[in-house]
Amino acid sequence: MVNTNSPIGFFDSGVGGTSIWREVVTHLPKEHTIYLSDSENAPYGEKSKEQIIVLCKKNTEFLLQKNCKIIVVACNTATTNAIDFLRNNYDIPFIGIEPAIKPAALNTKTKKIAILATKGTLNSTLFEKTSSIINKDIEVQETTGKGLVELIEDGKLNSKEMTSLLSSYLKPMVVNNIDSLVLGCTHYPYLIPQIKKIIGKKVQIIDSGEAVARQTEVILNKYNIANTHNNPQHIIYTNKDTAILQNLLSKCIPENLRIIKARF
Repeated sequence: MVNTNSPIGFFDSGVGGTSIWREVVTHLPKEHTIYLSDSENAPYGEKSKEQIIVLCKKNTEFLLQKNCKIIVVACNTATTNAIDFLRNNYDIPFIGIEPAIKPAALNTKTKKIAILATKGTLNSTLFEKTSSIINKDIEVQETTGKGLVELIEDGKLNSKEMTSLLSSYLKPMVVNNIDSLVLGCTHYPYLIPQIKKIIGKKVQIIDSGEAVARQTEVILNKYNIANTHNNPQHIIYTNKDTAILQNLLSKCIPENLRIIKARF
């Protein structure tokens, strides 16, 4: 039975969505959370829409079995390809993640912005609909970050291979005089320190984490299911090596967090 003490559920095609999870945990410190890391099937960005929907359905049903009261689809590719299906087939509030190209377009001075995202996000109908309303005077450079998710999932966040791959994607953006870079994958915020070294201080980096945390609070209050108790419990389930998650979260692990390897 869902009540105010029920957890907020999250899922992503791996560890990247923990960047969203961290924002929500920080913004809503009384809430219990359950995060599902489907690393075994990462990246979703290279899969078909039909495959993505099947995986999202599986993840959702796992979280519903854990009595989650709301589900955050902490994956841009999953949101842009499957959020409508999920909302139409499950009686629970879903919060999705979209690349924040609208605020980037509103604030650009050079009239040039870039988005780094997965193939699945850039090719989705939802992304096409969102990007179509952008002022035609603004140039949007779309770049597929092929290989970035795999390196993060393999624990190679700070590797030479990562630096080389990032440089190949980002340097043409700088040459093109962009002033905003939108991160269209929840894995990518973990790359921000490296991204800053490549693109410099003049380019604003935009991700969706804080906005998602605020929206989660809005939805909890709308349905009167916000938790008012303390001592929150946090569980992360992964179907791959737990060490990668532990290393990734080593500097920001909240109290009462358990990371569990599980089949799902």
